[in-house]
Order: sequence, then C-alpha cells, then structure tokens
Amino acid sequence: MTKAELIAKIAEDAGITKAAAEKAVNSFIDAVTKTLKKGDKLTLTGFGTFSVTKRKARKGRNPQTGEVIKIKATKVPKFTPGKGLKEAVGGKKK
Repeated sequence: MTKAELIAKIAEDAGITKAAAEKAVNSFIDAVTKTLKKGDKLTLTGFGTFSVTKRKARKGRNPQTGEVIKIKATKVPKFTPGKGLKEAVGGKKK
C-alpha cells in the first residue's frame, strides 16, 4: 500500500476528504519523526512502539574490492509490533 492509497482508505473509512486525511497522515508522520529525533519513543497500545536504537561501530567489507572499511556508529529507527498487531497478522497461538 502506498501513502496515496493509505490516504484514500482513511478518507473513505472516516468519511472525510482526502485533503483532511492527508493532513492527518502527514501530522502522524511528523509526530513520529520529531519524537524519535528527541530520542523518545512512541507507543500505540495494541499496535506497536516506534523507538530509536544505537548501532555500534563495526567493520565491513567493500564488496567490489574486498577492502575492510570502518562503519560508524549510528542511530536507527525501530518498530516493535504490539500484541494486537501480531495476533491480527499471524493469528492467535493456541
């Protein structure tokens, strides 16, 4: 599903215009981005948690030359699905 398809689905389900749905989607994306930039996490109970994790510096290899290169430490966004989402996608375990 693309962003445009998501906007159309939200507009249809909520009975609002596509312009209003697009504002809502963009606002959500901005909120998640700003929260993660601050180093905080955002939890949507039953859906999942957006957070930031630190990736350590490590050594890699240039696939063309085989040369060993240093890869710097970095922060990366992470999404952990909640129980409700896991059950909806994978079904309930018995």
